[in-house]
Amino acid sequence: MSKGIYKLPEIKNEPVKSYAPGSPERQALKQKLVELNKGGLDIPMIIDGKEVRTGNLYDICPPHDHQRLLGHYHQGDKTHVQMAIDAALKAKPAWEAMHWESRAAIFLKAAELIAGPYRYDFNAVTMIGQSKNAFQSEIDAVCELIDFYRFNVRNMYDLYGMQPNSAPGIWNRTVWRPLEGFVFALTPFNFTSIAANLGGAPALMGNTVVWKPSKTAVYSAHLIMEVLKEAGLPDGVINLVYVGGREAAEVIFNHREFAGLHFTGSTGVFNGMWKTIAGNMEKYKSYPRIVGETGGKDYVFADATANAKQVATALTRGAFEYQGQKCSAASRAYIPTTLWEEVKNHMEEDLKSIKTGTPEDFTHFINAVIDEESFDKLAKEIADAQQSLDAEVIMGGNCDKSKGYFIEPTVILAKKPDYNTMKEELFGPILTVYVYDPDKLDETLDILDTTTDYALTGAIFSSNRANIEKMTSRLTHTAGNFYINDKPTGAVVDQQPFGGGRASGTNDKAGSVFNLLRWVSPQTIKETFVPATDYMYPNFLDE
Repeated sequence: MSKGIYKLPEIKNEPVKSYAPGSPERQALKQKLVELNKGGLDIPMIIDGKEVRTGNLYDICPPHDHQRLLGHYHQGDKTHVQMAIDAALKAKPAWEAMHWESRAAIFLKAAELIAGPYRYDFNAVTMIGQSKNAFQSEIDAVCELIDFYRFNVRNMYDLYGMQPNSAPGIWNRTVWRPLEGFVFALTPFNFTSIAANLGGAPALMGNTVVWKPSKTAVYSAHLIMEVLKEAGLPDGVINLVYVGGREAAEVIFNHREFAGLHFTGSTGVFNGMWKTIAGNMEKYKSYPRIVGETGGKDYVFADATANAKQVATALTRGAFEYQGQKCSAASRAYIPTTLWEEVKNHMEEDLKSIKTGTPEDFTHFINAVIDEESFDKLAKEIADAQQSLDAEVIMGGNCDKSKGYFIEPTVILAKKPDYNTMKEELFGPILTVYVYDPDKLDETLDILDTTTDYALTGAIFSSNRANIEKMTSRLTHTAGNFYINDKPTGAVVDQQPFGGGRASGTNDKAGSVFNLLRWVSPQTIKETFVPATDYMYPNFLDE
């Protein structure tokens, strides 16, 4: 399908509102939080555009106040997964045949709805359900989601315009067909925007989707579906199910029409699904596309010429924003001995001023981690470090789940570079620092490279251009998103396409044309206007 003669509306990144004291958006969001915090939720699955209730009710409670019941969602089973697949396959012919302009218009309208009348709903639901403060919610659930939907349309337009050359008398063209079958979107809790995009990107390209969100992000997932439906998304294009991962996998990965997986989550889960899919290859109509962004052990590396205050600020923000629950969060740092005391002093000042608590209080920088399982894992790592001879907890370390799942921003000083928290993903507000001899820069870069299998994000700090060039080259395979004199978080759609390699995923760069390429199967068409009528070529003729 080509892009035709139409010109797209101008597409820019959505501006971020500040929510500063006295601002109108702060007041509007506070009112929405009161409205949506009242409880009484009864959240159904959405299959073939219809609300599906099972009566098998699961609680919805804020992570920062786990004794407060907001309501329930309806848990499904294998039969509902099959219903979702059937609905996706039924909707596929009409959706695939729909003009690209109409598909584009649906997602552009959804972006406008989120930017306008639903802005504070998306912020409030993400704050309440996923314990994210106002600013973090604004840059995720609003701005990044809007950017995904808008720039996906622009990238689709550019992709459709990629057409081959034609020789005289011939017309060559490429049709960008959606995949045969359905796509499975398996989405995380930590970014509402990612959850919306993992199903939205394949759908925009003409695919139909079975979507299983994280059980800790059902509230925002339901809102996404409401807005897409209001924007005009036809029934059955995206089907939202709340089921166990094993139940979903048993049905989906054994289905002949399974065409692709769009995933963000843990490396272990992704590896398990890849093995299952590989073992079922003879069952499928075509080779499924497997796209995944997985774990990270993201780093900050400073040399002796770095600015200590800049490094400390990058660590405080990069490690502790959204409780370290970003795939890109800084969780290990390498600081030279000549810089460490100054960096440590600045960080201690930062952490003394940080407030922790519920997101409804806009002064709270730190909120709760997502659930008790996460809390217990993080608390154990901190306790182990407090008892270890190879590490020392030098800042924070307090944990309290009596009311909410609160973990204090914690800094561990590793006495050896391969201490557990220097290599294993934790997904929480824990930063581990290794202090190195600046005369052993090359050796320490080697240590950084080989300590972990992850390669998602990384940052270097230096005032020496030669060192910047050297470190950038040496660390080229350690991060899919690499930052120079900046924290390793905060990738912006259309500015820093996001994704990593090694054990961090397939690096298909969400929000870019590279990701959309995975959801189409190009067909090349050659049309000859005056076909040949003689089989002979000139070289076969007699003299």
